Formats: sequence, structure tokens, C-alpha cells
Amino acid sequence: QETQSKVVSMTDMKTEEVGRERWSSRLAFYMAAVGSAVGFGNVWRFPGLAQSYGGGAFFIPYLMALFLIGIPILFLEIALGQFHQTGDVGVFGSFHKRLRGVGFSSIACSYIVVTYYSLLIAWVIHGFFDSFSSSAPWTNEDVTGPDALSYFYDNIIGMDTLGSDSKPTRLVGANVGYSFLTFVIVFLCVAFGIKVVGRIALVTMGLPILFLFIFLGKSVSLEGSEDGIREYIGRWDVSVLRERGDVWSTAVSQIFFSIGVTFGVMSAYGSHCHKSEPAFVNTCVIALSNSMYSFIAGFAVFAALGHLAHLEGVEVTDLKLSGFALVFGTWPVVFGTLPGGEHWVRLLFITLFLLGIDSAFSLLEATLTVARDAVERKTGDSKKMQVAGFFCIVAWLCSLIYASDAGLLFLDVVDFYINFVLLFVGFLEAFSCGWIYGIDEQISSLGGAAVASYFVANFGSILLGCALWFGLEDNAVWAGFVGMILFYAIGIMVTLYFLKQRMEADPEQFPTWSSIIYAISFKNIMDLKAQLEPVVGMVPLVWCFLIKQFIPHVLLLLFINLAQTEATPGKPQFGNYGGYEQWPYQGLGYLTFAFACILFIGGVFFPDLYEGLVAPTSDTYAKGVSEQEEESDGVEKEDPENVGVEEPIST
Repeated sequence: QETQSKVVSMTDMKTEEVGRERWSSRLAFYMAAVGSAVGFGNVWRFPGLAQSYGGGAFFIPYLMALFLIGIPILFLEIALGQFHQTGDVGVFGSFHKRLRGVGFSSIACSYIVVTYYSLLIAWVIHGFFDSFSSSAPWTNEDVTGPDALSYFYDNIIGMDTLGSDSKPTRLVGANVGYSFLTFVIVFLCVAFGIKVVGRIALVTMGLPILFLFIFLGKSVSLEGSEDGIREYIGRWDVSVLRERGDVWSTAVSQIFFSIGVTFGVMSAYGSHCHKSEPAFVNTCVIALSNSMYSFIAGFAVFAALGHLAHLEGVEVTDLKLSGFALVFGTWPVVFGTLPGGEHWVRLLFITLFLLGIDSAFSLLEATLTVARDAVERKTGDSKKMQVAGFFCIVAWLCSLIYASDAGLLFLDVVDFYINFVLLFVGFLEAFSCGWIYGIDEQISSLGGAAVASYFVANFGSILLGCALWFGLEDNAVWAGFVGMILFYAIGIMVTLYFLKQRMEADPEQFPTWSSIIYAISFKNIMDLKAQLEPVVGMVPLVWCFLIKQFIPHVLLLLFINLAQTEATPGKPQFGNYGGYEQWPYQGLGYLTFAFACILFIGGVFFPDLYEGLVAPTSDTYAKGVSEQEEESDGVEKEDPENVGVEEPIST
């Protein structure tokens, strides 16, 4: 009866309009969300990963990560942001106010990324204006990929002054200026509200789609392009999936980067949709559009690689270009050899700028949504322009480290350690939704011992398996699996023992084994499904299973896997990435990850720390949390059937 009252309450709220700024149309939302998802990573990171991890074989972990992890978490963020009409802090605080730090960690992650992402855009702007100078190599028919890349490193990024220790020696004045220009443009995009963001996204995402097909058509028409395409989808080195364990963690982090989850962006964007928008349909449109862009961009990049190999008289595999270099060492050279080549190169820089700028302002929008909600809570006015101006200035100041002559090295290191933050936040999001939601009711009905033993069986087995996999040298794989299975089996048997005691104590509530196993395994997530569906539309059953029984476990495993993958024999990547010095490079990476952890832990131990960051429309949720705490202290709360407002999801 209580669940039915929740559903009726949610249905009544379905048509309620909250005083929150809305997208001008669903198309505007799609273009903004897809524009956020589609960025530089689709053009050079995805093709680079395919090149590094077995060609077409990389699609196996990529597609598994997309459908089994990426889309479910994207749906989680969009649906909950839409349901609660607030940003990430309020969304995860709705499960329990001690989890507000999950949301704060995610927006901190997006803010860190935008500080170095802005320099990528600044380098693109620098390259565009430099293409008009006589020293630009793009019209030189004899220029090679290494020549073009060296020019970009030395003249655009400014790395020619780096010493043998690779430590920064100066700020590159041009890049400081172009970074400032980037943030001025970002400010103009986000300062006037979400409706303006949606209209701008129609251009910043619409044009790159058109330009991609232009580049694709031109690339595949060039001699040798078929050799590059064969390297992209014709080579399937599946041994990589077995021999290089980091491919699985990398595929998931690429999905997180690519579709924009764990940054707080999609919760922010979802919060500006009407509550009755079909969240699952929107999720599928956004995720599949992003992956399709990556897939098509891969053809364009590898076709250009094939032509470059033809020009240089080598095999495609002999071109040692990947990631960042895959674009800047390939396309400018290929297009520069064509009639009117400098104009093709400029069009390339314009396309890259458009791809980057909407990702940049969406990353900032995650922070701005929470900040504006907090300001509106205190003053009654969100102060859009002032808040946007403040965060743009601070982000620009933080970006100056990347405007040094060692900027690319700093960027490379921080970008690697951000992978750990993404996996960490992704785990916390799925864990909060699948395991913390409804935990008080679970403990009340099943007993704390059964709930605790079930938790230990699920996650203790993962930790033991990883300890054996990465701690042993001989027979580590078998030992890990055997240890994990045995630990899980023992944990489940202990859980069943406590559940049997509960069944004997309350046979009316749990008359059968199936009823009590359902209660501990799925009831809380199915209650969430029942609460969300009348408002945001269909919530697939498979989503409930993945969020509860699959995604948290896999992300915990992949986090440990990525940390333990060896950079060099005997040295894990965490702390040794890229062979960079401990200070300042690895140290900056440590601080990046530690910062996200501190924000989360701070919220756990000081739950009122982020109280002011919850949207004013979410006050009922904060009220619900306080009622939950009163109940745990022995104070009887009101019957929710008699409350005429939307009941907090935390109950």
C-alpha cells in the first residue's frame, strides 16, 4: 500500500511544472547532450585506441562497455536529474544526504577536465590562426607526418624550450591568450541560461556532423585509403583482449569520457527537461548518436592514415601515430597536399573547435547548475552571469599550468589519472542507486546481519579475487577465480542462514524462500523503478539487474585492474604512468584523484557540508532525509499517505 501511494503521488507530480528553465525543444536537448558527448575523444582518442588495441577487436570491449555499463549509467543520471529537477549533488543526496559527496566528486571531475580541455581548444585556435602565416607547413608538398607533428609540438604548443628533465620553463604567451579567448567564448555560451545553450548547440553540433561527412567523403576518395580502413576494421587481433588486461578498463573509461557520464553533465541537462520526458528513449538517442559519430570518424581518420602511408611509401602499421598525434600528424598533411589544401586544414581546425567548445561548456554547465541552484536557494535569484563569470575566471587561472611549455605532459598525466576518478565515481553512482537506496527499509525488514553478509559476499569476493590475481605470480588467474567463487559461496550461505532466521521469526511477511531472496536481491531497486516509471517513463528490468548485480562489481574490478596494470615490468601504472617524474607530474595525478576522494569522504563524515548545494525545488528531499534520521532515533514519522507533496526518494 505504501508503494502504491508513492506511485500515485508521482503520477500526480507528472504534470506539475516546476519553476526551472527548460530546453526550448527536445531537439535542442539532444544536440546539447550529444554535443557534450561528442568531442576530441571521438576524433582522435577512439581511433587511437582501436589502433593500439587490435583494430576491430577493440569493438568487443567497447560495445560491451557501452551497452552493459555506459547506457545504464547514462540513464541513471538523466532519469534522476529529470526526476529531481536538480544537479548531481541533490540527485545523490536524495538517496541519503551522506551521499551528496558523490555528486560533488563528479562535478569536481568535470571542472578539472575543463581546465585542461580548454587548452586543447586553445591549441586548435592557435593552429587555425597560424595556418595563415608563411611558416605554416601545410602547403608544403614534401611535409611528412612527423614534420607536421613536430611543428605542432614546437610552434603551437611551445615545447621547443623544454630541457632534458622535461620540466616547465615558461608560459607560452599565445596559448595563455587563446585559453582566455576560449573561456570568453564558453562564458558567452553558458551565461544566458539553458535555452541559449540549446540554440548554440544546434550550430556547434550540427556543423561538425556535416563536416565529418565532408571529410569522410574526401578521405575515402584518396589513394591508399582502403589500406587504412582495412587496418581499422579488417584487422581483428583478439589476442590483445587476453594479453593486455587494461583494454577492458580503457574501454569503459573511453565510454565514460565519450558519452559524458560521471561528470555531472547529464544530470544537469536532464534537470532542465520536463519531468515527463521519456528518459530511456533520450538516453538511447544520445548514447548511440555519440558512438555512431566515433565509428564514422574512425573511417575518416584511418582513410587519411592509409593515404599518408601511401605518400610516404610505408605500411600503415609503420606510422607511429596515435591519440593526439593521430589527427595532427595525419589530416593536416593529407589535406595540405590537395588543391587549396590550406583551406581544408582551416576547415579541419574549425571542425575541431566546434567539437571542443560544446564539450567544454557542457563540462562547465555541470558545475554551474549546482552553483546556481545553491545561489538561488540563498538569494532567490540564480545570478546566471555572475556565477558563470566567476567559474570561468577560476578555470582559466587553473588552466595556466597547461599553457606552459610542458602543458601537454601535464595534460597527459592528469588525463590518465582522471580515468581512476571516472571509474571511482561510476562505482559510487551505481552503488548508491543499487545498494544504498532503500537500505534502511531493507535492514528493518531483513535484519542488519543478513544485509551486511550479503554486501560482504558481493564485494569482498571481488576484493579477494583481485588480491590473488595481482598478488600471485604463479597460477594467479585460477587462484583468483577459485578464491572469489569460494568467498562468494560462503558469504551467500551465511546470508541464507540469517534469512532463514528471519523467515522463522516473521512467516507472514516472508512465507517462501523466493520472497525473501527477492527482498534482499532486488526489492530496493524494483521500488526505485516503481517510483521513477510514472514520472520519467519506462525503466527497463535489465537496467535494474545491471545497476544492482553487475555494474558496481565490474567497476570495482576494473578500477583495481587499471591501477595494477604494469607500466614497465614490476611497476604498476598508478604512480609510474608514462615514465614521468614523480614531481610535478605523478604528484599532480595523485592530487587529482585524492581531491575527488576527499570530496566524497567529506560528505560521508560531514553530511551537512553540502546542504547549501541542493536546489530549492529539492527541499522536500532534504526534509525526507531528516525524517529518516528521526525515525532511526526512535521518532515516528508521518504516514506518507497523508502527505500531499512528492515523497523523497530516500524513503
